[in-house]
Amino acid sequence: MTTFNTSTSRRNFLKTSAAASGLLLGVAIPAGIQAAGTLYTPNAWVHIADDNTITLISARSEMGQGVFTSMPMLIAEELNVALSQVKVVNAPPKAVYTNALLGAQITGGSTSVRDGWEKLRTAGAQVREMLITAAAEKWSVDRSTLRAENGMVIGAGGKKASYGSLAEAASKLPVPEKVALKDPKDFTLIGKRTKRLDTSAKVNGTAQYGIDVKLPGMVYASLEQCPVIGGKVVSFDASKVKGMPGVIDVVQIPDGVAVVASSYWQAQKARKNLTVVWDEGAGAKLDQNVVLATTRAAADTGKVIPITKPAGNLAEAMKGAAKTVKAEYISPMQAHAAMEPINFTASFKDGKCLVIGSTQFQQGAQGVVAAVLGIKPEDVDVQTTFLGGGFGRRLEVDFIAQAAQISKAVGKPVKMVWSREDDMTHDFYRPLGFNQLAAGLDAAGTPIALHHKVTSQSVTQRAFGLPKDTLDPFMAEASVAAYEIANTQHDLVIHDSGMRVGYWRGVSHNMNAFANESFMDELAAAAGKDPYAYRMALLANKPRFANVLKLAADKAGWGSALPAGRARGIALMEGYDTYMAQVAEISMVDGAVKVHKVTVAADLGQMINPDTVEAQIQSAVIFGLGASTMQEITMEKGRVQQTNYHNFPVVRMHEAPVIDIVLVKSTEKPGGIGEPATALVAPAVANAIATLTGKRVRKLPLSADAIKQA
Repeated sequence: MTTFNTSTSRRNFLKTSAAASGLLLGVAIPAGIQAAGTLYTPNAWVHIADDNTITLISARSEMGQGVFTSMPMLIAEELNVALSQVKVVNAPPKAVYTNALLGAQITGGSTSVRDGWEKLRTAGAQVREMLITAAAEKWSVDRSTLRAENGMVIGAGGKKASYGSLAEAASKLPVPEKVALKDPKDFTLIGKRTKRLDTSAKVNGTAQYGIDVKLPGMVYASLEQCPVIGGKVVSFDASKVKGMPGVIDVVQIPDGVAVVASSYWQAQKARKNLTVVWDEGAGAKLDQNVVLATTRAAADTGKVIPITKPAGNLAEAMKGAAKTVKAEYISPMQAHAAMEPINFTASFKDGKCLVIGSTQFQQGAQGVVAAVLGIKPEDVDVQTTFLGGGFGRRLEVDFIAQAAQISKAVGKPVKMVWSREDDMTHDFYRPLGFNQLAAGLDAAGTPIALHHKVTSQSVTQRAFGLPKDTLDPFMAEASVAAYEIANTQHDLVIHDSGMRVGYWRGVSHNMNAFANESFMDELAAAAGKDPYAYRMALLANKPRFANVLKLAADKAGWGSALPAGRARGIALMEGYDTYMAQVAEISMVDGAVKVHKVTVAADLGQMINPDTVEAQIQSAVIFGLGASTMQEITMEKGRVQQTNYHNFPVVRMHEAPVIDIVLVKSTEKPGGIGEPATALVAPAVANAIATLTGKRVRKLPLSADAIKQA
């Protein structure tokens, strides 16, 4: 459990040795580190107290993906201590905690383990070696005669010293630039199934999420925002609100009008009595048909950006093809719909601001609060709680700025809470994806030419100012499939549809894998060949792809008889350095698809905790199944029509399929696992539907209406 403490004491700031990267000269101790003794730190990630408490400063937010277990496993492995000896707290915004794969202190893109794999093991090894050196100097012995294990440095003749007793001396030593990391064959923790460290707190209710935060004197805010995203307040009338029970104030901020009250329900109820006149802006002209039409037009007229260098001669190969196949695939806008509704707590006082809550982007939170309040970033204290789901929504910082602005306006600590309806209708949506594919087959049905064009909106352009006509890699994920085809071209067109878009679990893998893997089945059908065998024939020099494809097919019983009315579909992809194949087994019930089983084979290189890997795959399959078969965001006059789970349904327990998982043991560098499985569900299910019904659905979701109309 993280306890938030804003007081300043000698423990809240330590001058330390520089980290090996040279980026860190001083580290503020995050609120929540509790130790009976004094804390010392040889680097930015590991703190050791003289009472032998070891604390990992986690630079990644815990939102269910298991970083509060996997990250300390990396430290504990090199420190030679039991995982139970390591506590975990969230890092404050600091440059040293930058995610090297994303360029900021961000949790996303399935990067936590990939970024921390060497960084955190190195941090643990540095501390281990510094503790040994401290003991060698204390005992005046050769350090080569010492070893570190179980929280002790041990020498000849029974000499022992706890890590805590050596911590002060170790923290004054130079940080070794090069340290030997353990050989994988010597791992005692990494790769072993391990119980999560945060389970007890989440089960017994002591884990603190953003929605749980309480500060002395705190009040609550409910924010009325324009029903059309981007609209502004023209005027408002709060005369019916101010006399209502518990109401403290009504304040206008740039994003709307906030009702502040003694409780959330008082604020929410009073808010319904506000009268607001809006300037709805250009967004009022949007609906999903307009977005699709303008995107489709942009595919023909927009600036073409090469995703990769073309291979061979596409035009000549297409001319000589015995058969050509063309198809278009459409993926709709999606909401994040995390179970914990959007909320944040802020306390502005004397030119400084404390913000507490669920965020995936600590530096962004600090920066936006400083900007909207007109204060220095160093005067913004960001404290991160557990996240009740993120999926990319909590990479955004709009709600954090809102809470800070309201706190400043009312002069009190404020917890701002959005309703589910606020959340659903004011999201940063996954953009609509429009994919066009064309292939040429030879007389044997083998693809000799392939052109894939991706047209969509760039989240990176909106969020981080990616220059116009620049390749957005987060639009091109999984657009280049594994298959060996001699003549290929892969292009991208960026089209700003006017929607407010954001990163969504799996990002563009979802749209591009749906298109690629659906199209591969269409090519197999055109060639009159089995979809699994067709793929395998194109993977002769791609062993990791071929291996997971075979594992999934074998585990699912590909080619064996199924009960009447059932069919299987298969799909393959690499995402975030993870190689994965899925097989979906389905039937049709009253015209709608029912998914009975999803078989997954995954090769993600070296696994840290296989138990968490399985949980992440299960989670991603369920998440992807909801998006594939049930969910889409539609609009009318700029107003999002989906408002809650009744018309944006999620997969319930009775709807969940059996999920059968095969994990490849490997010592390759780790891949990401939180997102890839989300993307393969749609093509695997779509391919099974086509096999069972003969109907090819090229537009998600794979609903009963879509299947009927195909």
